[in-house]
Amino acid sequence: MTDKFKLLNEKNVWRQLSALARSKDVYSTHLKGCGPYLNENDVYLYADAKGLLVVCMDACGRREELADYDNLGEKPPQFFTCDSARTSPAWQLSQTLGLIRWKLAEAGLNVYLYGVLLSESNIFNVPDLAYKWKKEAIKVVSGLTDIGKRKIAVNDDRAAIPYQLPSFDLDSMKEVDLARRQDDDASDEEDEEDDEKETATATEKAQPDTNGSEDDDKLFERMIDAFLNEPDSDDDDKPENGTGTNNIIIPDGTIEQNHGVSVNVTILPPLEHPREELDRLVGCGSIRQRMDDLVSLSSYNKMRRNFFPDCKQHAVSLHSLFIGRPGTGKTTVCKIFGSLLHQAGALSKGHVVACDRGTFIGTLWGDEERSVRQVLEKAQGGVLMIDEAYLLNTKNDHDPGHIILQLLMNVLADETHRDLAIVLCGYKKPMEALIESNPGLLSRFPNRFDFPDFSIDELLEITRQRVKEYDYEFTQTAWQRYSQQLATAYEVRNPETWGNARFVANQLERIYIQHATRCVRQHPDDKEQLRIITADDILPFDIPIAKARIGFRQ
Repeated sequence: MTDKFKLLNEKNVWRQLSALARSKDVYSTHLKGCGPYLNENDVYLYADAKGLLVVCMDACGRREELADYDNLGEKPPQFFTCDSARTSPAWQLSQTLGLIRWKLAEAGLNVYLYGVLLSESNIFNVPDLAYKWKKEAIKVVSGLTDIGKRKIAVNDDRAAIPYQLPSFDLDSMKEVDLARRQDDDASDEEDEEDDEKETATATEKAQPDTNGSEDDDKLFERMIDAFLNEPDSDDDDKPENGTGTNNIIIPDGTIEQNHGVSVNVTILPPLEHPREELDRLVGCGSIRQRMDDLVSLSSYNKMRRNFFPDCKQHAVSLHSLFIGRPGTGKTTVCKIFGSLLHQAGALSKGHVVACDRGTFIGTLWGDEERSVRQVLEKAQGGVLMIDEAYLLNTKNDHDPGHIILQLLMNVLADETHRDLAIVLCGYKKPMEALIESNPGLLSRFPNRFDFPDFSIDELLEITRQRVKEYDYEFTQTAWQRYSQQLATAYEVRNPETWGNARFVANQLERIYIQHATRCVRQHPDDKEQLRIITADDILPFDIPIAKARIGFRQ
């Protein structure tokens, strides 16, 4: 056992708490307040054969805070915003743990005790305080959302633990704890020596009894393993891949084709809430269902691997084809795809490396191979997205695009490249021509996602979502004018060049600029007018007109 907590985040912490609640070997209960320090907080207790975990919910609302770890005089440590301060909930949790230790000692229980603070606050200096909180057996996870709305299951089955937990009405112990602190302040050096001796003694007593029940010895390890890990080195600040979006090491976006040429690729970090992003997608019903099926199978494989390590796993190919016109959401879905697969345990990072033909094609012999190797290294643990992949397939047999396709085929045939998903994107007809030109591609990319054009109603819904993101509102007249112009543009669109959601985004940018210009000129007295889009802000749409073509188009 060790006091080093795993790197937790909003994704895995809720999953781990749910897993603890489902465990028949873990007792869990919900306390509405745990006074005197946490009398207004939701507190959850998780107990097992050898330890107790105290989880405090800090539903303070989204805010930016700085934690003060210097106790100035007799004032408790504070959390500061730009214009306010509050008592540090981490300090309050540490005080509560101190009182619980007294309760456990009075009951003659020698068990491990840890605390976890889950906060909606974005605490800037968490890394600076990690060592201090670690010494206090506390882990702080900040930047969470909607803590107050979380429904966390508990089992309240005291038969799961072999000892009787004392009552955790701690209000009566506050004065005792304060008196003990005054005594501690008078003899710091002596107490530090005593603490070291007590820690050593407690550690020896807490070691598994080789003559006892093997199952009992492993009960608490199974519970606390979700929150603890044995350090591999003395580098306590070293982040771990695969533990959450906040702690994933994302590669830089530069590759060197040769000594004189560097190329930038786009690196898209994993999303914090991919399931929510998937649910918010307009249209894409069949895509959501297909993606859910693929992620579910990946999660199922992980469950089987955990419970039956020796059983044969289902073969799950993550390589996919994203087929559709511009603005149909291929890049957006690709980001969600990688993040969901990371969440399911199929990918260790979940980031997306977005590139195209220009990323690979160099100026010297061998540039293509070097480019492919470097891009694959950057995409390891995530998704390699190749946009307009059909441009790698030309009628010229000597075109370097064929080399790139062959290199990718070699990678797909290598079973060691499991921690990677390759997604080929492009328009329908040229992508189908690409697949037909290389029979091996179809078997290597079994997952096909078709992205249809958005309907006029879906484009209007996309508009509502995007306007809401910037906290704008249309007047009724402005919305009517906008809807009419969008409907006109939709009717006369060229399906081959129509931009779908991208067209909407471009028109909204023009509206925002016109709105800003008007507000600067008029200086409205009512500040609410700064967020109201009027009919004067709706400029005539730029509608691309298809030009007549001579000859044939491939």
